[in-house]
Amino acid sequence: MKKVYEKPVITRLETGFMNKFGKSPFYSRKVRQDIDGVPIERLVEEFGSPLFVYSERQLREKYRQVYNAFASRYPNVQFGWSYKTNYLQAICSVLHQEGAIAEVVSAFEYEKARKLGIEGKNIIFNGPHKPIEILEVAASEGAMIHIDHFDEIIDLEQVADKLGKQIKVAIRLNMDTGIHPQWSRFGFNLENGQALDAVKRIASGGKLILNGLHCHIGTFILEPEAYAIEVEKMVKFAYQVEDNFGFKIEYIDIGGGFPSKNRLKGTYLPPDVVVPPVDEFAEKITQALYSNLRPGDFPKLVLETGRAIVDEAGYLITTVFASKRLPDGRKAYIADAGVNILFTAFWYKFNIEIDRPVQGANEPSVIYGPLCMNIDVIDEGSLLPPLERGTRLIFSPVGAYNNTQWMQFIEYRPNVVMVMEDGSVELIREKEDITDIERRERLPERLKVK
Repeated sequence: MKKVYEKPVITRLETGFMNKFGKSPFYSRKVRQDIDGVPIERLVEEFGSPLFVYSERQLREKYRQVYNAFASRYPNVQFGWSYKTNYLQAICSVLHQEGAIAEVVSAFEYEKARKLGIEGKNIIFNGPHKPIEILEVAASEGAMIHIDHFDEIIDLEQVADKLGKQIKVAIRLNMDTGIHPQWSRFGFNLENGQALDAVKRIASGGKLILNGLHCHIGTFILEPEAYAIEVEKMVKFAYQVEDNFGFKIEYIDIGGGFPSKNRLKGTYLPPDVVVPPVDEFAEKITQALYSNLRPGDFPKLVLETGRAIVDEAGYLITTVFASKRLPDGRKAYIADAGVNILFTAFWYKFNIEIDRPVQGANEPSVIYGPLCMNIDVIDEGSLLPPLERGTRLIFSPVGAYNNTQWMQFIEYRPNVVMVMEDGSVELIREKEDITDIERRERLPERLKVK
């Protein structure tokens, strides 16, 4: 068959920085032919493409690594699994088996945790929007309710009256830890006295018992010292509360925000250089505790680590559907997965691997998704060899926030599987079809096409 004519393009070659072997790292070929021993081709043949794949082994190993970094340094540690990071039942169940309780931020997530069998007493309830109906359920079941604003104090006092008992609560704090922009929308500000006003309001009502403090300073925090500042301020405030109001602060919840080995867009250095090891965070946090706690006092340290645990356990297998040449000379590939299911592509530059060795020179390339939207770009600039139609691309790490923020837009959402520790593969979320999309629609009789 006669080949299609393609206009020649002249592209300037840039070797990049050489390593000690005289080769540019930008020209390396990353090939991945399996995930935990299961061939990529077998996964696609059985479950289709695109396909999210999770590793049970990597998920458990990462949890244990992060948990042990803290538990080996401090005697009273509790992890709360952040449901908003990834609330697939299989993911949550693995982490609950490992010992994590649930951290939720909505009525929906609270219901998910309860449906999985997590008792109310083992649920941390954060979030700025907690309707009074779910507050009543959470309070009656003994959940750890973290108050976000003064209106919530009023709501909880009404719940206390209805239940005929005092309710144990915590308050959420926001503060300056040197991280900019400062996260100030959640909870009560510490520096301007708002947090102290909240404590006074709780004490004056007499219907709530303050027994915990919570703070979440941000996301993908790369500076361990910020957590040390957070802990120091929280401990000092806890003692101020205890000494002046008679409440006993039983736990200090420092939230989440630890980074994964992902690469933020605009970051020059690789994650192995930029992202501090978890032991560095643990050392700073526990040292701040020991430096500020009174002798013999060991309140529970609660962490809501999400991304740092699940991100690297997740992969997305995609397939090259077509290719074309852009007017500026760059090669463009159209994959069968886009920002509809890989939402974090807007701020991460993922590791991209190919399922086979490919011959030919690398050149600047763009990877588009299948959506009829100009913003559907999952990688806007990588050096790739010439890829044939049908080549599999494996994106990682993608375990955090993609399966909670994905959307049904233009395309169906795909299968999600987990490679189990014994090497078997389990389907943990079935791909969608038209019945999933239209099940809740209602077509008025007079609008039906005759």
